[in-house]
Amino acid sequence: MIVSLNKYREKSRQRGDLWILFLVILLSLIGLAMISSASVVVSYDRYSYNTYYLTKQAVSFGLGAMLMIFCTAIDYKYWSKISVSLLVIGIALLAIVIMPGFGQKIAGAQRWIEIGPFTLQPSEVIKLIYIIYAATWLSSKKEQIRNLFSGLLPFAIVLGIIGFLIISQPNLSTLLVIIATAASMVIVAGATFSHLALAGSLLVVMVISLIQGAGYRLQRILTFFNPSVDPLGAGYQINQALITIGSGGWWGLGFGQSRQKYLYLPQPYIDTIFAVIVEELGFIRASLIIVLLLILIYKIFTIALNSKEPFGRLLASGVGFWIAFQTFINIGAVTGLLPLTGIPLPFISYGGSSLIMLMASVGIVYNVSKYGE
Repeated sequence: MIVSLNKYREKSRQRGDLWILFLVILLSLIGLAMISSASVVVSYDRYSYNTYYLTKQAVSFGLGAMLMIFCTAIDYKYWSKISVSLLVIGIALLAIVIMPGFGQKIAGAQRWIEIGPFTLQPSEVIKLIYIIYAATWLSSKKEQIRNLFSGLLPFAIVLGIIGFLIISQPNLSTLLVIIATAASMVIVAGATFSHLALAGSLLVVMVISLIQGAGYRLQRILTFFNPSVDPLGAGYQINQALITIGSGGWWGLGFGQSRQKYLYLPQPYIDTIFAVIVEELGFIRASLIIVLLLILIYKIFTIALNSKEPFGRLLASGVGFWIAFQTFINIGAVTGLLPLTGIPLPFISYGGSSLIMLMASVGIVYNVSKYGE
């Protein structure tokens, strides 16, 4: 991992796509504003002051901005050189978090490691690390990617190890995002349809087994098809989210005027923050946030398409798929189009590890836009 950074520092003054950096900053600031409103009641109820979650997210935003700037200044090819070392670190963190006495357990899930006043969520860290590793592996195999045993099998084994550790937390929704991102990158790399069909079949079997093996997951699926079955139990959160969205109408109740955040809507500043956004800002202005996310995703994919170098193309496309899948799953779940999950809305939801890693990833993509085209 000890590779001279100076060797990989940029040597050109070519300007990259500054718009993606601007969009990330804008979305993150919107997120801070909405967290300040959505978390105020829970913050005071738990910690006796209103800005507990806002303060922590603001610190994460500062750290994320610094890391993003750092990543813009490092030649993206450097990450390929240290991809295996990063993967080892990421897997080690996933293993540590599920070890007794190390991981912090919240609401039955053991997904966090305490570091002083902060917590680290390794499953968010591994998303970017695996994208870097996958881009490195797939770009190095070239035509061999069409060979199941020499091209895809080793790639799938690493994904299986990561999947086992994430399911042990448990965190099925994050694993599905990682698998979907990896599968999309494999398509970009040129895998055959038969291999993808085989992988898809195995994935369906795995997901069904995991759902059947955990009662709460099965209950979420049943509630998705009929939220009124258990309105005070498994269906409570989605019912409250839909009530929250319905309360906003076209133009909203006004910033800070949410009624549902008064301990009616669970996790109003994390998984269901988009519902609060619609309630306070209305459907029209909430749609503008979706538009900003779509523009960011579009620009990232444009950078990937314009990249002439395979690693840069796969790296940028992986980040684009990651943000796209998380956006779709979060908003789809909150609006009742998908079963409810614990996936945060990129750049908007509370979550320091998520925000920092997303900002770092966009910093890397910016560098691809400078030197990969």
